[in-house]
Amino acid sequence: MWRGRPGRPAAIVSEPDIPVPKGTYPSSMGKRMEKREVVVVTGASGGVGRAVAREFGKHGAAVGLIARGLDGLQAAREEIEREGGTAIVLPTDVADADQVELAAAEVERQLGPIDVWVNDAMATVFAPIWELTADEFRRATEVTYLGVVYGTQAALRRMMPRDRGTIVQVGSALAHRSIPLQSPYCGAKHAIIGFTDSVRSELMFENSRVHLTVVNLPGVNTPQFDWGRNKMPKRAQPVPPIYQPEIPAREIYWAAHHRRREVDVGFSTLKAVIGNKFIPGLLDRYLARKAVNGQQTNEQQRPDQPDNLFSPVPGDHGAHGRFDARARRKSPEVWLSRYKWAVAAGLAVAGGAALARAL
Repeated sequence: MWRGRPGRPAAIVSEPDIPVPKGTYPSSMGKRMEKREVVVVTGASGGVGRAVAREFGKHGAAVGLIARGLDGLQAAREEIEREGGTAIVLPTDVADADQVELAAAEVERQLGPIDVWVNDAMATVFAPIWELTADEFRRATEVTYLGVVYGTQAALRRMMPRDRGTIVQVGSALAHRSIPLQSPYCGAKHAIIGFTDSVRSELMFENSRVHLTVVNLPGVNTPQFDWGRNKMPKRAQPVPPIYQPEIPAREIYWAAHHRRREVDVGFSTLKAVIGNKFIPGLLDRYLARKAVNGQQTNEQQRPDQPDNLFSPVPGDHGAHGRFDARARRKSPEVWLSRYKWAVAAGLAVAGGAALARAL
């Protein structure tokens, strides 16, 4: 039975008297399954990670599901199998490098060489910086940032000798434009961009064909806003507009199969990226006025609300949060975000032609 606990390396422990859930490793499979795309998704028990795992499952992938919450992992495995994919459950704390390495080794033992690794696991605290403890800040950073570092290292150890594979970092609009009340999360997402840029250049120096891409997300309707630690008086909510998690899931799948440096999901993400390049001071003042109340609903926060900062919240929480009525199910800007440079080039050519005619 797989055992992985925060604070110590994970290990496979032999316990023949305890039944192992179907799909949990070690498996009773006598041989590897037939070759299909092998994918690892961290944070797969809920939210965007859950939707991403399901999206790969729809395309017949064999998915290694990494997160701490066993209930959500098992439910994700069942969803993938209903879609025609295959999955194994890997209870893992991504803040522990040893656990991540063991999980990666187990994926390759059961499913074969890893083709795609998606780093999505995250943790956050909604509070101003002066109300955060050192342990809270450290834990959010370890999960959100170091979890990406450890996942990337585990993937590269396997992909580089084969000279193939893709690592997808799930970024955020907040990696380019920070907002109040989420300094640990924003700091970690900024760090992911810096880390990935450095590693990408290192791979280029080695002439490696392993590809790194970042997919920056907008506000998404996920359980994060219920299970994230919240020290504010009102319940947390995403910064509008809110998108259903299936939209970024489809973009993450697309990014995993197209060699793009970054993909921005939603017009709100694109505005944040561009706006912070040109008017960062104005955005500072605007967000100071709007974003503190804008990240809280009118509902009172329960003081005894469980959170997943240090341990998972029991139960299966699914991919969606409580904002289904407000969340967008389609995004016409997705095509633009995929092909923004081609669109910009086309507009430049058209503008040049118009200017030439005018002259």
